[in-house]
Amino acid sequence: MKKIIVTNNKYVYEKYKDNFKIMFDESFAYLDVLEYVRDRVHEGHKLLTHPLSGSVKPNETVYKTIIISDKKGTLDFDSLKLIEESIATAKKFAANKPTPDWPESILDDFRVIDLSLIENVIDKLKHLE
Repeated sequence: MKKIIVTNNKYVYEKYKDNFKIMFDESFAYLDVLEYVRDRVHEGHKLLTHPLSGSVKPNETVYKTIIISDKKGTLDFDSLKLIEESIATAKKFAANKPTPDWPESILDDFRVIDLSLIENVIDKLKHLE
């Protein structure tokens, strides 16, 4: 199955830009990535990774990478439910405690964590093909 990587993480973009279709926008906040993916799900794309994967809370990091199907089909209600619930969760966390204005060294750590999470998923998806 062909995939699209949606990310606001420049490390993910740099690593996978030559091998995957990528929607990369560094100006996106965490919630922007989720909402972009939700809009693609409405168009018929399917979630291939969980929107809230990893142990980093949505209000702790600014980076998020999600993989969706390249192929559009009929609306996948499981994907829609999952992305809508993820958006609600991210908004709840942000309302309780906004994301800190992290220094660059911490942002770099979060980029590395996000990249590591998606590398593991991509390796597993390759074995399923």
